[in-house]
Amino acid sequence: MTTTARLRAFVAVADTGSVRAAAARLVLTESAVSAAIGALSNDVGVPLVERNGRGLRLTPSGETFAGYARAILGLHDEALSAARGDPDPARGRIRLAAVTTAADHLLPAALAGFRAEYPDVLLRLDVGTSEHVWALLDRHETDLVIAGRPPQRTADVVIRAVRRNDLVPVAAPSVAAAFEPGVTTWLMRETGSGTRSTCEALLGGLELDPPRLTLGSNGAVVAGAVAGLGVTLVSREAVAHRLAAGDLVTVRLPGTPLRRPWHAVTHRRAPATVELLVTHLIAGRGWRRPRGSPARSTRRGS
Repeated sequence: MTTTARLRAFVAVADTGSVRAAAARLVLTESAVSAAIGALSNDVGVPLVERNGRGLRLTPSGETFAGYARAILGLHDEALSAARGDPDPARGRIRLAAVTTAADHLLPAALAGFRAEYPDVLLRLDVGTSEHVWALLDRHETDLVIAGRPPQRTADVVIRAVRRNDLVPVAAPSVAAAFEPGVTTWLMRETGSGTRSTCEALLGGLELDPPRLTLGSNGAVVAGAVAGLGVTLVSREAVAHRLAAGDLVTVRLPGTPLRRPWHAVTHRRAPATVELLVTHLIAGRGWRRPRGSPARSTRRGS
């Protein structure tokens, strides 16, 4: 096995906790995965995994090495994308990651238009919390992130485009009529969600400690609000149709609406194919280049 293949086997074991599951994921034999882990441990010079009941778990050294292994594999895939896509960006590949709200409400139409213009570009979309998508960028496991502002710890990144996004507190009309910020139940996203962190910061700043109900996804909190379970903080654009229909109404709360623009973010060195998608977003509705960001021109391949 090549070093890259050994690293993939190790990461698969780290993710799944067993040789059998890793082998199934990679479509390899269990003996091949075991041999890869053994050879990698010999190369590193310390054990990377240890027995844990019927499965395996990472040793402390393995935990440390796993972070580097993911970054190495991410950079390897990024390098392949750049090398294959730069000569002809219209036939390249894009690894895209987006937070749930953006994936649900911003990207479907944009990606449909992009696919119609560039049918030979390979697209992969990962959807998750803000914490998840920024971790993917840190490890070079994605080329472009659509989310809120990058955390300060996120290094070597460039904001390619921005789009307005307002967060507003909304509730069913019956809940809104009796709304008391410190008493009414607040419906929360899952841990790691940027919207949840923003909502907690807002309530903390107002010195409020209302009841909370975690529903775990943007769709769930919106559905819960419509059903009258409580009030929630959400992107106005994500509930525009609900507001127009009267299923939800905004409620008054100091400090709202909150301006939390969407950001399209890459590493400083990004495949040329990614610039095709950024340019497509900007040519569409709502996105713009941030001030001071020089536009890159990318010639479409023939």
